[in-house]
Amino acid sequence: MINKKLFTLTLFIVTVFACHAQIVSTGDINFPQWIQQSNIYEVNVRQYSPEGTFKAFEKSLPRLKEMGVEILWFMPITPISKTDRKGALGSYYAVADYTAVNPEFGTLQDWKELVKKAHAMGFKVITDWVANHSGADNRWLKTNPDFYVRDKNGVAKYAFDWSDTRDLNYDNPVLKDSMIQAMKFWVAETGIDGFRCDVAAEVPRSFWQPCIEALKKMKPDIFMLAEANTAWIHDAGFNTTYGWNMFAKMKEVAAGKSSAKVLDTVLMQQDETFVPGAIKLYFTSNHDENSWNKSDYATFPGPSHAPFAVLTQTMRASLPLIYSGQEEPYLDSLSFFYKDEITWGKYKRAAFYKTLLTERKNNPALAVDAGYTKIETTNDDKIFAYTRQKNNNKILVVLNLSASPVVVSFKSAGIYGEVKEIFTDQMENITRQATLSLPAWGYKVYRFL
Repeated sequence: MINKKLFTLTLFIVTVFACHAQIVSTGDINFPQWIQQSNIYEVNVRQYSPEGTFKAFEKSLPRLKEMGVEILWFMPITPISKTDRKGALGSYYAVADYTAVNPEFGTLQDWKELVKKAHAMGFKVITDWVANHSGADNRWLKTNPDFYVRDKNGVAKYAFDWSDTRDLNYDNPVLKDSMIQAMKFWVAETGIDGFRCDVAAEVPRSFWQPCIEALKKMKPDIFMLAEANTAWIHDAGFNTTYGWNMFAKMKEVAAGKSSAKVLDTVLMQQDETFVPGAIKLYFTSNHDENSWNKSDYATFPGPSHAPFAVLTQTMRASLPLIYSGQEEPYLDSLSFFYKDEITWGKYKRAAFYKTLLTERKNNPALAVDAGYTKIETTNDDKIFAYTRQKNNNKILVVLNLSASPVVVSFKSAGIYGEVKEIFTDQMENITRQATLSLPAWGYKVYRFL
C-alpha cells in the first residue's frame, strides 16, 4: 500500500532537487550528463548469489566499484505472477504488482537501502520496466479488467509464447496514467535514476512520449534505455536503444561467416535509419542472449571475446554493457525460470574490463559525443580500426577480428605520433612506415600523447 502523503512529499523533494540536473546533446539526441563517459552493468539478482537477495548483492558493490562499473541495471524487481508461471520461479517479466517488490529479493526497505548505498558509492541505479504486458494474475486484471486486450470471448490475450503474461491495452487512457504513476512511484519513493524498458517498441509512442515528459518533470536527467532497435523510439524521448544489428553482425564475424567490413555496413545503416547522434547500447551478452543463445561463451568463445568486448567499450555514440558473470567469466547459460547461480571465484576478466572502463571514464575521446573516423588498413577484411577524438584527446583502436595472425600497416593519415597502449602501458611511435603485428583475435588501444 502506497502512503499517498509520503509519496506526494517525496515527489515534491525529487522535483525540487532535479532542477540542478545537467542535460547535454549529441546530434539530435539529448541525454543526461552523467552517461557521457559511463557504462552499464546488468544485475541478475536471483542468480548473483546463493541467497539471491538485495542484501547479498550489496556485498559486491565494492568489487564492482573497483572494476569501474557506474550504472547498475537491475532486472525487474517486482513480484512475479503465479498463474501460468513458467518453471519453478517464473519470469521476472511477468509482473504481478507494479508498485511492490519481489519477496524473493527482500523488502521495499531493503531495496531503498541498496539504492542509497549504491548512490553513496557513486553508482547510478536503473530498473527494468515491463510496460507492454503484465503477469497473468496482476492485480489490475481484477481491479481494472479494461486495462487488457481481450479476444472475442473476453479473455485477456498474450503475445507469442508468453503464456505467463497478459497484453495491456494502451487505447485506455486510464491505463496510461496508471502506468506513468507506477513509474513515478519508483523514482520518488526509492530514488532510482532511470529505466530500461522491456520490448519498448511494442508499446505505442502515444504512451512513451507523455510518459517520459512526465518523468523528466520529476527528474530532468532521468535516463531512459529502450530494448528496441526502432528509430521512432528516440523521437519519443529515449536516450539509448539496443545495438541489435551490430551484435548480430559481430556474431557472424566471430563465427567466420562475414569479414570485418560488414561492421561498416551496420554503421552506415544506422546513419540512414536513426537520428544523428543516436546512442546505441553495445554488448557481447545480456540476459536474453545468455539464457537462450549461449552468449558470450559460445557466440564469442575463448579469445574471440576480447576484441569484440573492446569494440563495445570504444565504439562511437555508444554505451557499453557488461552482464552479470562476464567478469568471472561464467561460461554457461543462466536459467530464466529457475535458480541457477553464478559461480564466482577468480574474476579473470575483471582487470581487462577495468582497463577499458577506466579509460572510458577518464578519456573524453571515448565520450558519447566524441568523433569517430574509420581507419583504412592493408587488410580490412580482418582488421577493424578507427579513431575516437574529442578536442585534443584521441584514441586509436585496432582489432583483429579473425582467427589468424595479421601483419598490417595503415593507409589513413592522421594517426601518426607518440602513443601509449592502454593494456600494456608501453610507449610506441606510429609512423607512415610502421607495421603492426596482431595475433589471432588480437587488439590494441592506443592513447595519443
